[in-house]
Amino acid sequence: MSNRIVHMTSVHSRYDIRIFIKMCSSLAENKDFEVFLVVADGLGDEMKNGVNIVDVGKTKGRWKRMFLTTKKVFKSAQNLAGDIYHLHDPELIPTGLKLLKQNKNVIFDAHEDLPKQIKGKPYLPSVLRSVLPYLVEWYEKYATPKFTYIITATPTIRDKFLNYTTTAIDINNFPIAGELMTVSKAGNRKSNQVCYIGAITKIRGIDEMLQAISSLEGVSLVLVGKFAEPNLEDSLKKTRDWENVVETGFLNREGVKDVLSNSFAGLVTLLPSPNHIDSLPNKMFEYMSAGVPIIASDFPLWKQIIDETGCGIHVNPENPEEIKTAISYLMKNPEEARKMGENGYNAILTKYNWASQLAKLNGIYETILVAGDKS
Repeated sequence: MSNRIVHMTSVHSRYDIRIFIKMCSSLAENKDFEVFLVVADGLGDEMKNGVNIVDVGKTKGRWKRMFLTTKKVFKSAQNLAGDIYHLHDPELIPTGLKLLKQNKNVIFDAHEDLPKQIKGKPYLPSVLRSVLPYLVEWYEKYATPKFTYIITATPTIRDKFLNYTTTAIDINNFPIAGELMTVSKAGNRKSNQVCYIGAITKIRGIDEMLQAISSLEGVSLVLVGKFAEPNLEDSLKKTRDWENVVETGFLNREGVKDVLSNSFAGLVTLLPSPNHIDSLPNKMFEYMSAGVPIIASDFPLWKQIIDETGCGIHVNPENPEEIKTAISYLMKNPEEARKMGENGYNAILTKYNWASQLAKLNGIYETILVAGDKS
């Protein structure tokens, strides 16, 4: 009989890269697991990639989502009678505590360092940015030791939770090897475009990227993703810096693959907010997996990866001139760019790949299940 694994999110999309593509779809290939994903997007139930997607409906408004949607997610997940529950949002922590009281096995998956993330949200009043992180940290210290396991997206977040509990392990957002590679030789790009893939915000460096690209003749910046701040899109499109930009909006994996296959560099020049400095951005590894040289922020952890692999150039993300110089160098030195792309691709094959992380995830589930069904 298969063990029932129930993933839960009240925030993320049903096709989220970490949750659906990497975790749920990979786990569904294991005949010992029956995988469910409870979402709240209003798109209805479906079966995809062997994953049973259960939709509780979409609720408008952040506060309604946090209180009404989480209750619906809890009820739906509870009715599925899972052997293991895997939560992906901090707002579901109270839901996880309820499931624990019912003697269920519950994993909390910390995608971000929430206290640090709150400190980097410019739209929050300064008083909240000062006080709220400490309240959230206190709640994490109280709640997370009760969970069966804590999974984190980076080693740095793992180390933080290890101060609260011994059952914390990192499952990094490394890409699926070969998924985004389209050419036999990495770095074999023909068009004069660079790309940025991800949510578009000021704190992720959109202003500096546009300033860098605006004075580079013949080079375009392809933006793949959605604007995540009110009025930002309208204000940027009114500037001269927008002239060399191609905006695609959100693209599926094939669309992303196509953009990467025609880009001679990928930008990941996030600004130095507390939540960015120790992160392992998915987009950086996806560029590498497609054989695209990266231009990345010069944070210590990112510099270490770039220097060890030789996969790109690190710059001061707050200095558009440094970003411009890096883009210009890769454009004028295609052979060097090709070599960097190959280096990044090889690093994905040998080290930074999802298969290594899936083995850890399977190990966690097997450890829990071997310990015995608590229900």
